[in-house]
Order: sequence, then C-alpha cells, then structure tokens
Amino acid sequence: MTTRRLFASVLAAVLAGGTVAVVLTQTPSATAERRGQAPVVIGHRGASAHRPEHTLLSYEAAIAMGADYIEPDLVSTKDHVLVARHENEISGTTDVAAHPEFADRRTTKAVDGRPVTGWFTEDFTLAELKTLRARERVPDLRPGNTAFDGLAEIPTFEEVVQLAQRHGVGVYPETKHPTYFDSIGLSLEEPLLEVLNRHHVRKAYIQSFETANLRELRGRTRLPLIQLITAGGAPYDWVAAGSTRTYDDMVTPDGLREVARYAAGIGVDTRRVVPVDGAGATLPPTTLVQDAHRRRLEVHVWTIRNENSQLPADYRRGNPAGPVYPRATGDVAGWLSRLVELGIDGAFCDDPAMGRAVVAGRPS
Repeated sequence: MTTRRLFASVLAAVLAGGTVAVVLTQTPSATAERRGQAPVVIGHRGASAHRPEHTLLSYEAAIAMGADYIEPDLVSTKDHVLVARHENEISGTTDVAAHPEFADRRTTKAVDGRPVTGWFTEDFTLAELKTLRARERVPDLRPGNTAFDGLAEIPTFEEVVQLAQRHGVGVYPETKHPTYFDSIGLSLEEPLLEVLNRHHVRKAYIQSFETANLRELRGRTRLPLIQLITAGGAPYDWVAAGSTRTYDDMVTPDGLREVARYAAGIGVDTRRVVPVDGAGATLPPTTLVQDAHRRRLEVHVWTIRNENSQLPADYRRGNPAGPVYPRATGDVAGWLSRLVELGIDGAFCDDPAMGRAVVAGRPS
C-alpha cells in the first residue's frame, strides 16, 4: 500500500467512527538499543490535529491512527492526582470561565518565574475538575476541532494509562513545571511512578524540560528518560539555581555526554536538527543526530504539525494571500521524511496518521 493510500485509509476510518476500531502493528518497546529500527510515532497530546488535545477522544484517535505512544502532559490537582493538561492554567483548554461557582478562583501566579493569570489545576480537587469540559485550545488554527468542545472531561493520568494498555500502545508522559509543583508541595514524580508501577507499565518514556527531576527519576525507575531541549533558553531548574548554562550547552559533545549519564534520549525542537533562517526557510542540518547517536542517545523531534503556519517556509503549499493559507495543509509528509532521512528515532506528531504513513512508506 502506498503512503498516500495508507494515510487516507487510516484517517478516513478514524474521522468516520471517532473511536478506536483498529490498532496498527506497533513497534517494539522503548529501549536505548533501537538503532536501525523505524522511528516511533508519538501522538502529540493525542491526535491534536483532529480532536481537542489531552482528551480521551484525542488519545483514542491517535491510537486508531497508528501511534506507537500517546503523550500526556501532566499537572497536579489540589488533592495530588495527576491529570492531562498542556498547562496547569486551564482557561484556554476548558470551559472553567463559564462556571460561576469557580469565578473566585481566578488568580495570578508566578510559574517558572513568569506571571500567569487564570484558573489553575492545583486549586481544584479532581472531583471539581471533572465537572469541567475540554475545548479546543487553538480554534483559529483548528476550527474543525471546536465541534468536540464540551464533550470530554479532563482525564487523569491513570485513565490515559489504562486506555493505552487496553490497546497495546505506550505512554510518553511529560512532567510539567516540576520545580514549581515541588515548591507548592505537589511533587509530580511520586504519583507518576505510583501509577506506572501499579499498572506494571513497561512501554513508556518519561520526559521533562528540566534536569533535576530526571536525575532523581534515574535512580527510581528503569524506564527510559528523555531530556527535552528547546531551540533557545534554559531548563528552569538551572535558572532557579542561578546557573548561566543553557540548552545550547546541553547539545555540545560534552553536554550530550552529561545527558547520557541519566537519560536514554533527547526530545528536541526540529530547529535543533534542521535550523531555519529569518524567513523560516530551512538551512543545512546540524550534526546533532549523529552526535547524540555517538553517545547512545535516541533523538525524538517535536512537533510535526500539518498547517502551513507550523511548517518551515519551503514546505508550505498554496497561495499565501488566501484567507485559509495559515491553516491549510502543507508538505508535512515531505518535512517529516526529511527528518527521518537524517536519522531521527521518533517524532511527536499532531497528526499520527500522517506520521504512521511516512514511517510505513520508508524503504526497507
């Protein structure tokens, strides 16, 4: 079956049914020894190109589209239960503002050194959060997803794990703002490991943009850890400690050698692999993939998105003057294929069906 036909058949089945009907063959369990295997497809916040992110609707769609792993970002409730939300501030991803009983909980907090105003998961019990309903975070970019607004609850991490295990896929949790949650007495690592251990999860990666919690986890779990690396800036735990080191230091040969002491891989902004110029056009690739592989580190890239506005300029398609150009689908398959050719080991995809089609279409 061609890549185009595979993608079309998977996507049509999911969009028509909306539930998991078929689970495609999954790649082997996570391991730092996977050199030479096909890259893993990670359902980024589920299938967030097609359903509101971090909902069971989104995770179910990702599984049906062939994701190897589904990715929940984890934050804590007031009663110390982990739930899947992109951020602990939830005004953009739920209908909390429409609940007058919670109006007095709107506040401003300093999260990772920056003021944030809204409603925060740590100010709600799980029972209270379950009265809210999810909504599309970027409706202008993905207006079709708004059809699902109000249908889904906020899922717990345990519910995501149970869904993954029922369908034989892995989980790829991210601990969000671990330094912040430590500071308010709601550490993320203990409940994370408790859920994973209680359900005997073996197919998983654990990721973080910070370093201290990954080092802590290294001594407490054998599951592979992924150090997340942005295109700029620094891990907040380094910033909080007064360090002048940045993510740029982390991707040097010495930095990667240090990461390899506690992590099985790195999860990097695609611009760390293929930089772009001021106009957004791609530049020659870096040596990061090869450098990381020399230190036996996997390289997973984020985020592969379909829309022109989310792609490098040379992979955008259509008329830039058209009103729907920013959200129109570009040559996302060509972009991901380029990254696969450079040797990446996995990709976070908003559209896992496209990711699966590209990976399945690789010559053996």
